[in-house]
Amino acid sequence: MSDSEPIFLRRKDEPPRKSLQQKTKSGRGSYGPISFDRSELNQLLGMYGRKVAEGEWRDYAIDMHREKAVFSVFRRASEYPLYRIEKDPRLARRQGAYSVIAPTGLILKRGHDLKKVLRAIDRTLRVVPA
Repeated sequence: MSDSEPIFLRRKDEPPRKSLQQKTKSGRGSYGPISFDRSELNQLLGMYGRKVAEGEWRDYAIDMHREKAVFSVFRRASEYPLYRIEKDPRLARRQGAYSVIAPTGLILKRGHDLKKVLRAIDRTLRVVPA
């Protein structure tokens, strides 16, 4: 068996249907919400685990919408998000698909590489020699 599209029976007066590949290539007809892939989630949850161990963060939320995916971190579960990490594929060719947003709505960092964007909030302390 091949991995082709299923056969649809249609009437003669009905126009032919567009395939799933044609709809996604044209940019129209998005199927399902935007989400983070496995490597992105590994980076996000790795940073989240370090911040929980340090006692800075306590909760997170993942929201998947049609236009973007959002990873929000909270200091307490009942508060507004401390930071939002957004993935917006529409901006991938411009400023970059990833952005870190502060609680005030200020965009702290935007870019094409999630690892570089996360450096804006995952700063490690350095010992400066005296």
